[in-house]
Order: sequence, then C-alpha cells, then structure tokens
Amino acid sequence: MKSDPGTRTFVATETITVCSLDDLPPGSVRTVEWEDTEIGVFNCNGELLAIEDRCSHDDGPLFEGGIDQDRCTVECPRHGSLFDLRSGKPLTLPAYQPVDTFPVVLDGDTIKVEVD
Repeated sequence: MKSDPGTRTFVATETITVCSLDDLPPGSVRTVEWEDTEIGVFNCNGELLAIEDRCSHDDGPLFEGGIDQDRCTVECPRHGSLFDLRSGKPLTLPAYQPVDTFPVVLDGDTIKVEVD
C-alpha cells in the first residue's frame, strides 16, 4: 500500500502478472488488460517499461507501430507521433498529450505491472 501524506489515507496498489522474464526478450512486447485499459509491457534492451496502448492524438492503438529499442520509443502507426516509453510523453506532433505509463516490477522471474 502507498501512503498519501496529504490526506493520511492508504491507496492499495494492484499488480497484474504479465509473464516470465524469459518470455519477454529484448525487443518484444506483451499486452495485458486492466479494467478497460490495454497496457503494453516492453523489453527495451533489458529495461522493462509499461505504457497504455492508446495514442493520445486519436485514441488509436500504439503497439501496431514500430518500436525503436535504441531510443525506447514507439511510433503511432496512424499519424507517426513518437512516444517515449519511459514517460509516455509524445516526442513529435500531432500528439501533444502524454499517455499513461505504469511501474513494472520483477517478482522473482515474473514480470508484473502496478496499476491503481
């Protein structure tokens, strides 16, 4: 649980199991669903990153676009906006709003995503 010092309440963090580390080699992506949100978990040269599968420009799917492992970016296949996989921020137009990112944790050799 995370403590919110401003209100002294506790927020429970839910985790979603994605797959084993061996099942997500560098350059690959796995998709999981949480509520109505599709989340892509990427292995970007050994760094595990999770981002919502939704372009903030037109709500289209991001994971059908290309992934650049050297820059850890994904390109929207519809209009070409590049998104930083670490921050969710768009790096090029026409998108100008970030998309949600999620913490990724390793539990032994199991990859999990934290959602709340």
